[in-house]
Amino acid sequence: MACTRPPSAPRNVIFNINETALLLEWSPPSDTGGRKDLTYSVICKKCGSDASQCEICGGGIRFVPRHTGLINSSVTVLDFVSHVNYTFEIEAMNGVSELSFSPKQFTAITVTTDQDAPSLIGMVRKDWASQNSIALSWQEPDFPNGAILDYEIKYYEKVYPRIAPAFWHYLRVEEHEQLSYSSTRSKAPSVIVTGLKPATKYIFHIRVRTATGYSGYSQKFEFETGDETSDIAAEQGQILVIATAAVGGFTLLVILTLFFLITGRCQWYIKAKMKSEEKRRAHLQNGHLRFPGTKTYIDPDTYEDPSLAVHEFAKEIDPSRIRIERVIGAGEFGEVCSGRLKTPGKREIPVAIKTLKGGYVDRQRRDFLREASIMGQFDHPNIIRLEGVVTKSRPVMIVVEYMENGSLDSFLRKHDGHFTVIQLVGMLRGIASGMKYLSDMGYVHRDLAARNILVNSNLMCKVSDFGLSRVLEDDPEAAYTTSGGKIPIRWTAPEAIAYRKFSSASDTWSYGIVMWEVMSYGERPYWEMSNQDVILSIEEGYRLPAPMGCPASLHQLMLHCWQKERNHRPKFTDIVSFLDKLIRNPSSLHTLVEDILVMPDSPGEVPEYPFFVSVSDWLDSIKMGQYKTNFMAAGYTTMDLVLRMSIDDIRRIGVVLIGHQRRIVSSLQTLRLHMMHIQEKGFHV
Repeated sequence: MACTRPPSAPRNVIFNINETALLLEWSPPSDTGGRKDLTYSVICKKCGSDASQCEICGGGIRFVPRHTGLINSSVTVLDFVSHVNYTFEIEAMNGVSELSFSPKQFTAITVTTDQDAPSLIGMVRKDWASQNSIALSWQEPDFPNGAILDYEIKYYEKVYPRIAPAFWHYLRVEEHEQLSYSSTRSKAPSVIVTGLKPATKYIFHIRVRTATGYSGYSQKFEFETGDETSDIAAEQGQILVIATAAVGGFTLLVILTLFFLITGRCQWYIKAKMKSEEKRRAHLQNGHLRFPGTKTYIDPDTYEDPSLAVHEFAKEIDPSRIRIERVIGAGEFGEVCSGRLKTPGKREIPVAIKTLKGGYVDRQRRDFLREASIMGQFDHPNIIRLEGVVTKSRPVMIVVEYMENGSLDSFLRKHDGHFTVIQLVGMLRGIASGMKYLSDMGYVHRDLAARNILVNSNLMCKVSDFGLSRVLEDDPEAAYTTSGGKIPIRWTAPEAIAYRKFSSASDTWSYGIVMWEVMSYGERPYWEMSNQDVILSIEEGYRLPAPMGCPASLHQLMLHCWQKERNHRPKFTDIVSFLDKLIRNPSSLHTLVEDILVMPDSPGEVPEYPFFVSVSDWLDSIKMGQYKTNFMAAGYTTMDLVLRMSIDDIRRIGVVLIGHQRRIVSSLQTLRLHMMHIQEKGFHV
């Protein structure tokens, strides 16, 4: 066999700082040494003003997935510090690199993190504690230097060294304590830390994260969990409160009974009028006449006291039947936990529990429970099921069914390419069925997106997140509109962006975007285009191209959902019917967009699409400018040559990231389709 050798250095290193993550990407070496066992290592150095004065970064910085033995030509760097010059040395290695006496071949890039980190968290207080939980809250930092994304809470059990107290001052006890610690996150300045030991002291440190990076950790705060006796005392206190309330309530009932007996005739008249008014409102709710047997959505905001809607549509759960096991995320109002719910006469079932942070005001409580008032009206296999609420004790909770696979967008990205087309169509059919149910009830979701679809262990998709059907103030995907509210631009129909005209037709537009997300395995719609560019492009007629490997019939349905005239978009009934036909006739899914010349039954005119004079302009337009040298070096110097490329050609020139391959292929498919459309009209391109 021919001798092999170490590879040359990686090429074309680029970086991108996104919030608190630094993404490094590079191209493979031009010479792999004649071997296929190529891996990469990344060394981080912190440098001062003099480039020769550098030191290894140490353990404070993290690499995802790791910094050595990388197979892919990219790595994410986390927990870097603001106002520091970092130099990253990237080396390519193969099986004979360790045997070589030649100097190491690496490529270096220097990144300056010019961000203003937020100030430290001040005082942290304990709101309450049980045997296994502690509730904490704190004030926002005085100088956040940007919007706060979330807080990280690090905690560990306080331990005491087994030595004589006289020698304690010689030890750094904190180093021993922090050998093993846990952490959690919260979007609000409060948290409930669960899974703790009874009657045990814990040390807490908190830091804040903004788009510019992390603050330092706060000073340490020491709090202790309760023991069994404290829980018994708390239960006895609750019993005393309930008993007192019961006596007082009975006394009040006697007084009211006498009062009603005296003023009976007047009260009967008022009651009759109220019943008549309630019946009239119910029949005309949302501008629709309600017929017997037809279930219609009732907006909780139409209630004079919105808390009444919660008790009408949601079942109150005894908190003793709920067992919180672990924190799985942060919601708009507090933490989201997984746990178990005991049902009367049945076994325990897994549930997700949304908690309302401590220190809330009435408006926050009302907004938090509004989602339960909405969700409790729905009963469909493709809508997330509400188990009940806890409103009569703290913390206030919303309990829903547990979806093992989490949100659809992250689930698809994690399992990129693992599913058949018919499985993906099955997921889309479930989402469409849930939306048909909501549409039939007269409910408009307003925020339909893959991130708001949950997936269970059977790959069943369920529509969720009904709390954000109002103004989306905290959505990271939202952008300001002229009317002052916020909406998720990339998923929203043009008339809803411009005039805030939300309807089932605007939900249909959003469903088309969800289809594109599913078929592209969680790719971000419109990629790195700004929200303003998205609005202008849609107005000019641009529509998302078919994802790689997408059946032509599905992309055709997407284009129907994205018709500018909302009355021309399909109803969800039509979408479910169409997807059922595809599932019954899988052969109709075999024709891919890249296999056909012109799409049949095009929904109206094919919109205008920009054509490019140079390969450089085209790559810039799809945010792939880093590959210009790759295309030129491989001889693809004109658009005519580029349009003939295959996916293997694109891989061969060094486009190794799957997402980048998809973006280039999708753009080429769209360009080919538009060229053929123009040629059909008799023009020469």
